[in-house]
Amino acid sequence: MMTGRDVVEILGLLRGAGAEVWVGGGWGIDALLGRQTRDHRDLDLMHRHEQEEAVVAALAAAGFAESLDGRPVRFVVTDARGREIDLHPLTFAADGSAEQASPEPGRPFGYPAACFVTGEVERTAVPCLSAEQQVSFHQGYEPAERDRHDMRRLREAFGIATHF
Repeated sequence: MMTGRDVVEILGLLRGAGAEVWVGGGWGIDALLGRQTRDHRDLDLMHRHEQEEAVVAALAAAGFAESLDGRPVRFVVTDARGREIDLHPLTFAADGSAEQASPEPGRPFGYPAACFVTGEVERTAVPCLSAEQQVSFHQGYEPAERDRHDMRRLREAFGIATHF
C-alpha cells in the first residue's frame, strides 16, 4: 500500500537528489483533487530520462530495488515494506512537451507541455499530470473498477468527458 505520507516522502527524496518527477496514475488523480479518494497499491512517477541515474540512486538509498525492467517504456522498484513505484522515463523537447516510449515502436506516448501541473497530497504541493492527460492515458484498455472510480472523480471535479 502506498500512503499519502509515502508519496510526500518519496517526492522529497527525489527533489533532494535534484530529480524532477511528476505524479501520474491514481495518486496523480488524487493530487489533482487535493484529497485521497481510494487506496493505492503503487505510485506512478514520470521522470526526465537524463535524470534516471539520480532517481535510481536516491530510491536505492531509501531501500528500493528494481523488481521489473520494462525499459524503455517503464520500470518498477519496490522496497521491503512492499511499496512499489512505477517509473516512466520522459524525453523532453525544447518546447516543454515530452515523449515516453511505448510498446509500439514509433508510436510514443505524448505529453503536451501544458500537462505538467501542480496538485496536492497531504496538504503538500506536488508536481503531477493534468486531468486531460490522465483521461488520455485511461483509454484503449478494459478498465478496472479503480479506473472507473478515478474517471468518475475527474468528471465530477472537472466536468471532463471520459469514455467510461
